[in-house]
Amino acid sequence: MYSKFKYISLFLILTSLTVAAQKSSKTIHLLDKDLSQFEKWIGVPHATVTDLPEGTYQSDNVHNGTALGLNNDIKDVFTVNEENGELILHISGEILGGINTKKDYENYHLSTLFKWGDKKWEPRLDAKRDSGILYHCYGEQGAFWKTWKTSLEYQVQETDLGDFIPLGGGTASPKRGKPTAVVRGESKKYNPNSDAYFEANGYINAGSEHDAPHGEWNLLEIYVLGNNAVHVVNGYVVMVVENAKNDKGEILNKGQIQIQSEAAECYYKDLTLTSIKKFPKKIRKQVRFKKS
Repeated sequence: MYSKFKYISLFLILTSLTVAAQKSSKTIHLLDKDLSQFEKWIGVPHATVTDLPEGTYQSDNVHNGTALGLNNDIKDVFTVNEENGELILHISGEILGGINTKKDYENYHLSTLFKWGDKKWEPRLDAKRDSGILYHCYGEQGAFWKTWKTSLEYQVQETDLGDFIPLGGGTASPKRGKPTAVVRGESKKYNPNSDAYFEANGYINAGSEHDAPHGEWNLLEIYVLGNNAVHVVNGYVVMVVENAKNDKGEILNKGQIQIQSEAAECYYKDLTLTSIKKFPKKIRKQVRFKKS
């Protein structure tokens, strides 16, 4: 942990460096008031959700059943508001769902500021606040849990920023790391100093945690080049994803980007994509990719 003053100073430096880098490259600003660059997919409402049209399917098991579907955000789960001249994506979290870009993207630096709200919903009232950024998304809407696309996930969860999860079954990626014993069974954790690799067909923990205090902004970044990716949290490399493949075992190097609603209120702003031709020097200094 670091002092609040040190966190704020680091945050301002990182934000200014990100803005400078964007000015020198082609940058796409993904947020507008109408979310015109996105589609919305709303999943299965929990049984506790109120004020839905009569006959709407609801269940205690939100991973199965009939989803509300494409561009049917009748509860305004995803909205964009303007505050002090800034566009801010508000995700209520009340129903599981996602917004995904209409276009596919490859070879980019994704950057966004993120913070938690206070509201939580079933079925995760007693769980950590959760969201996520999915990249290299492809295939049908709702392929995973009737909600999200087959994809690679940059986990956005309390005390778990930057963890890695392949969603949709079959999507896998070897990455540097080794099993680490924990109290409850075996967990996998990214280890930048290890030469061991493993097939990531399950949850992989970030190598370190760098969350800002609750309610304060975090700088979340993903660098994607070919079928390799680097997860960065508040300036720290926390995960390296290598040799990504789709569920057919083919190279996975592009796709849509999807932002999750997962039963917790949260906010995103300054959501940008900047094209890259190579990993920046600051990443190359920290990351050793396996040579093919």
